[in-house]
Amino acid sequence: MNEIKKSCASTDQQWNTWDDINWLKCEIAVKKLQARIVKAHKESRYGKVKALQWTLTHSYYAKALAVRRVTSNNGSDTAGIDMVTWKSPDAKLSAIADLKRKGYTPQPLRRVHIKKSNGKLRPLGIPTMKDRAMQALYLMALDPIAETTGDSHSFGFRKERSTADAIQQCFIDLSKTVSPQWILEGDIKGCFDHISHEWLSNNILMDKVILHKWLKCGFVFNKQLFSTEEGTPQGGIISPTLANMALDGLEKLLKDNFKINRTKKNYYTPMINLVRYADDFIITGISKELLENQVKPLVAEFLKVRGLTLSEEKTKITHIEEGFDFLGFNIRKYKGKFITKPSKKSRKRFLDKVREIVDKNKSIKQQSLIRLLNPVIKGWANYYKGCSATETFQKADTQIFHKLWRWSNRRHPKKGKRWVANKYYHTVRGRSWTFAVALKSEDGNKFHTLTRLTNTKIKRHVKIRSEANPYDADWKDYFEKHKTRRMLSHLDDRQFIYRLWEKQMQCCPVCGKHITRETPWRIVDIPLKSKKVKILVHDNCRRITDRNKWNLL
Repeated sequence: MNEIKKSCASTDQQWNTWDDINWLKCEIAVKKLQARIVKAHKESRYGKVKALQWTLTHSYYAKALAVRRVTSNNGSDTAGIDMVTWKSPDAKLSAIADLKRKGYTPQPLRRVHIKKSNGKLRPLGIPTMKDRAMQALYLMALDPIAETTGDSHSFGFRKERSTADAIQQCFIDLSKTVSPQWILEGDIKGCFDHISHEWLSNNILMDKVILHKWLKCGFVFNKQLFSTEEGTPQGGIISPTLANMALDGLEKLLKDNFKINRTKKNYYTPMINLVRYADDFIITGISKELLENQVKPLVAEFLKVRGLTLSEEKTKITHIEEGFDFLGFNIRKYKGKFITKPSKKSRKRFLDKVREIVDKNKSIKQQSLIRLLNPVIKGWANYYKGCSATETFQKADTQIFHKLWRWSNRRHPKKGKRWVANKYYHTVRGRSWTFAVALKSEDGNKFHTLTRLTNTKIKRHVKIRSEANPYDADWKDYFEKHKTRRMLSHLDDRQFIYRLWEKQMQCCPVCGKHITRETPWRIVDIPLKSKKVKILVHDNCRRITDRNKWNLL
């Protein structure tokens, strides 16, 4: 059997199998190159930037991480037009050696359509596994530049930034008594579909040949091949970063055109602030006329150069006391008091999803229904736990209770309501009417309970520093503290788990990858000599080790 070629550069480490790869070593090597790219860009040494990008995209470490990314995310089971997926360890190892620039030609995208919240269809392009891996590889070289040049108040599709940071920035800009009262709600019409290829080719600092091939690869729909003359494919790994870079510069443009006049006789501030999440943004202003007559035309001109236009349907000017919806939150001042809470549309979508799950599973076991509902409820609660959501959580919990009460009664039409209540509802930790299943255990009865939204503590989110760059070595200490703070917030101050996390060097002992708040994890007991030891592992690693009886540890 011929040995698989794995060497891409003289300094690269070679491994014989996929499971032998030292992922921590790969991450450290790639992070060093990314930090050097940031340093060279800050010093305006663009030739050095290109040389370091070439080194990174030809590194075995980076190629291994790119393959791991596309084979471990949610889309790993979805194939492109070649219908190929990388399932086996040997296929993944072979894929690393296949990621070469020389002779590379991307295949057309497989076009599908998904429903948007307004009922319209959004086109989605699905690249092949190899094209996804190549995009992930070149993104590692481009993302440090995107973070260095990006707008400080842009939060969408950026490392270590989230919607919670964007909402907190809205609080900073709008909550004070002297804050601006008018808001321009902006939305770009078909942002991903209409970005100018010419602008991207002239302004994106990456391999132009590879970029041009991706932009012009075309797509297949209903077995017909169509060319792509504009836009970046939604579904591509690198597309969100390209879209972000196309919109970067708007914040600086607004600051340069609407400066504060600090003269003693005529002090004036237009109060122009931008908060952007991907292609959704708001701009604050001192008056409606300023936003309508000066800011909006300036934004439209900025977008026109990039082949984009504002959506007339979604772009409007609102007073803060009327309120507006942004990223699923409703932001409004009530008699001068700034309050952020979940929007009505978001609550309706959440409750509709819960009802759909219950209606589709009328005959399954109670425990199975709880397993289906808990991730949905926990996810929604965690998204809104940084705003004034207590009242919304209470109302939603009531709606869920009524739905489950009808589900319970329907299953036993000949039984009385008291009997149904005793079967499906229990008193757990002093709280009655808890939808739960009694589990037999040595310690007595334990319960598998349905999560209540009101169990989630409301806690103010700590916004990331606007100028912070996760690839810059100067910000290393800040991001270490930031990661610890986010993990503690996720653990709800459970110190035992935090100490376990720190003891394991923040990594999973099975796979060696980092455990973060974004990665599902579990605490498990493993037999070690004559006693059991608790460890923190990824959820997938727990399943693997269960199947192999902990032979991987």
